[in-house]
Amino acid sequence: MASPLWQPGPYHIISYGTLLGTTVFHSFINATASFKVLERPQFAILQRALFPAYFGIQTIAPVVLALTYPGSRISASGLRGVLDDYNRWGVLVPLTTAFATGLVNWAYFLPATNAVTAKRRDQETKDGKRSWDAPPHSQEMSALNAKFGKLHGISSLLNMVTFGAILAYGFNLGSRIQ
Repeated sequence: MASPLWQPGPYHIISYGTLLGTTVFHSFINATASFKVLERPQFAILQRALFPAYFGIQTIAPVVLALTYPGSRISASGLRGVLDDYNRWGVLVPLTTAFATGLVNWAYFLPATNAVTAKRRDQETKDGKRSWDAPPHSQEMSALNAKFGKLHGISSLLNMVTFGAILAYGFNLGSRIQ
């Protein structure tokens, strides 16, 4: 029997655990605790430092999961197994969804949100008022706050879709354990 180091199964389980654990920890523990205990500027700095790695994991891990997919009696291992008609809804759709939502957050929403955040900091200097202070705000700041809220909201929704897809795949994977 070959060493487990050369088998895809351990890498599959470790990748799934990393993806689920990272998503649960960041979405429900780290972000909420950080928001409560850090001042707004420090919270923003922390998030800006964490999000590239976070969205990177959400993008890369589904690819690793597809490449290391453990076959069964009725489907092949790896990409062939993922693409098997039998696995369309339980494997292909959740992994593709997690990959796509992670990629969109990583490649589009992260840079777009960071750009708006930088503009808000510049506008705060011009206005002499922080973006999160009570209204009224300048028209420019109001527009930037609205844009940030929209980007952040869509990104958060995509993150929850990623979480749902990861859970769906986990139930599929778990159903195969006897």
